[in-house]
Amino acid sequence: PEDVDYRAVRGLDRRLFDRLLKGDWIAAHESLAIIGPAGVGKSWLACAIGHKACRDNRSVLYTRLPRLIDDLSLAKGDGRIAARMKSLARVDLLILDDWGLEPLDGNARHHLLEILEDRYGRRSTLVTSQLPVARWFDLIGDPTYADAILDRLIHNAHRLELSGESMRRSTISAAA
Repeated sequence: PEDVDYRAVRGLDRRLFDRLLKGDWIAAHESLAIIGPAGVGKSWLACAIGHKACRDNRSVLYTRLPRLIDDLSLAKGDGRIAARMKSLARVDLLILDDWGLEPLDGNARHHLLEILEDRYGRRSTLVTSQLPVARWFDLIGDPTYADAILDRLIHNAHRLELSGESMRRSTISAAA
């Protein structure tokens, strides 16, 4: 968290981010959505929050959502699904990176709803996405699941909306 670049032109409000780093939202079992275009540092900021939460003696799990869905599908096939879901429900802060890279199929919708249901009001979830929240409903693909998932995820979520050019481009330019 000490290395966050507040000078980068991406719309990061320092006061808001400092409040998020304090972790009161985690203690209150709320959610956080970090939204913005590719390369503005969503994943990096999510990990900074995760590191700070670890320093505050909270359990944290970071995973990319597509990888988690694949892992849960395998766990369902070999009988580990109950144990895997139980471990996801217990972690204080679950960071789901890359929400919305592809539409959710029926299996993914079901797993995601179960995860969020187990965590709602008990633990905190942080998601990063390139897509604005207004497009998440269509991404989920089924109106009943979309209502249920978004109610559990966005209802009490803080939002950190970023903008600007990819920070990777400026890093590549500086290295050249």
